[in-house]
Amino acid sequence: MLAPVTVRLRQVSKRYGRGRWILSGVDLTLPAAEIVHVAGGNGAGKSTLLRVAAGASRPTRGTVSGIPPVTGYVPDRFTSTDAMSSAAYLTHVGRIRGLGGRASTRRAHELLDRLALAGGPHTPIRALSKGNAQKVALAQALMAPPALLVLDEPWSGLDTAAHAELAAILREVRDTGAAVLLTDHRSGTHGLATISYALVDGALHRRAAVSSPARIRLTGRGPTDWPGVRAVAPTAQGADLDVEDAHVDAVLAAALAAGWSVTSVARP
Repeated sequence: MLAPVTVRLRQVSKRYGRGRWILSGVDLTLPAAEIVHVAGGNGAGKSTLLRVAAGASRPTRGTVSGIPPVTGYVPDRFTSTDAMSSAAYLTHVGRIRGLGGRASTRRAHELLDRLALAGGPHTPIRALSKGNAQKVALAQALMAPPALLVLDEPWSGLDTAAHAELAAILREVRDTGAAVLLTDHRSGTHGLATISYALVDGALHRRAAVSSPARIRLTGRGPTDWPGVRAVAPTAQGADLDVEDAHVDAVLAAALAAGWSVTSVARP
């Protein structure tokens, strides 16, 4: 487990030059072992808020405290013009973050294998599709175990298998005691968020408590795209489903009808 950190933004406001205020008096706490989701329309200031929370941008007014030395950050736009290969780039990032050369190379290949980078680890980053460049962006944020992980639309462009893998990775990061902050245009955030806010006209508003999904473990193979299923994490024997509590009975019936075996059901 990581040493717990709590990142706090207090009365944070942000504008560039004499332009409009993008953030206005934002108070935000990012507790350890929580996944915090910020919703908002295009131009609401979500990316600016995440840059400030990650320490990549200074607030015009207000304070930010508790940002840990190891912070993983996935920006809204990740450059894909680099001639370096994905593996070489990630190895370089790992060494900057204190990993040895061999450890960096090993970690880079582990992450790229897990995210199933198309073309392999030696493909130049500039030759990657948007979805595969996003996998490299995710991997660079995870090279060293982060105490704070900040992700701007992390599922953007990813294939279905990588969606499920990223959800599993975020659960693992949370379980180490790290704080996670993310934006996602899908309101469900794959059933991961434990705290949710809406950013409207530069001001942050706490949303209703996020209910914890039930976890259904299935053995076998088959479809899982039923109403109420928030997230699917493949396992060696089958799949783990996060399911809205009101849909549990219907999902169980659908799973059995589709040929799955139900191993366990854990309700919140």
